[in-house]
Amino acid sequence: MKKHILTFALIPSLIFGAVTIPLPKAASAATTGQVISSVSFRQSPDENSTRIRYLKVGEPVSIIEKVNAYWYRVQVTNGQIGYVSTNAKYIQASGQTTAPATGTGRIVASVSFRTAADQNATRIRYLKAGETVTILQKVNDYWYKVRASDGREGYVSTSPTYISTSGGTVTPPVSGGTTSEKIQKVIAAGKKYLGTPYEYGSSRDNTATFDCSDFVRQAFLDGIGLKLPSDSRGQGAFVKSLGHNVTDWHNLKVGDLMFFMDYRGTAQSNYAGINKATQTITHVAIYLGDGQILSTYSKESGGVRIDSIANKHWEYRFLFGGSAL
Repeated sequence: MKKHILTFALIPSLIFGAVTIPLPKAASAATTGQVISSVSFRQSPDENSTRIRYLKVGEPVSIIEKVNAYWYRVQVTNGQIGYVSTNAKYIQASGQTTAPATGTGRIVASVSFRTAADQNATRIRYLKAGETVTILQKVNDYWYKVRASDGREGYVSTSPTYISTSGGTVTPPVSGGTTSEKIQKVIAAGKKYLGTPYEYGSSRDNTATFDCSDFVRQAFLDGIGLKLPSDSRGQGAFVKSLGHNVTDWHNLKVGDLMFFMDYRGTAQSNYAGINKATQTITHVAIYLGDGQILSTYSKESGGVRIDSIANKHWEYRFLFGGSAL
């Protein structure tokens, strides 16, 4: 494709579909953002659209608009316009609304500083006794979102064993936290069943054993009172009916459901050439973030458990995923 040199007086000639590209002057007035983890830069707001390239860590972009909850329309430094995920683990917008500081906290005992409000999330580092942090919000009864002295934001336990607070009462956010709170309840409910034995075709009337879809159904039922379809295919259809259909698992959000095809071996080559659009769902799991899933799939595996999916058969078998909320 011939490259066009952009000037302040020239309208970019690169057009995606029927989208009209604004003047660079208009784009420069948009919110700025910085890529914090390599992310796909695509031609349209769709996981299946052509990838222009990967945006690199530290790369600045101009955010022209937020197309929906999942996509930003952005302009990169060479003037090219495309779409990137709105997920905060990939891009930080300078004008992004964040919870106001609600007080300060002092670390009283070494505690894990994590990337998400989950004990299985990646540890950024340990916060040391005596460190001071800014408490941005109380996510739930178990986690604070905080900013450390080096400017990094993450999550720490609310337990007074690890942190003492000042500057007023820290309360959960009034708005914007509803879905997050529901998801945390679902995950907490699911984790209570860790180790529960697996049984194919388990009864939906008790929690003595689970198969994969029974477990997911029970976690949502216990956590937030939502009764999902009783089988994995029905659950997949339900997620799709809500307009949620992510085919790149890296773009999933914590709490999303993940749907998989049949196991065909551990090697990636076992799944080469397969048209996943025609495959049948045979497994469902709850995504915990950072490449981990909560599910149950066999007696031999020990029942309900947490697994990593990157570079494993789970990644190769993945069909699609999305939120059930």
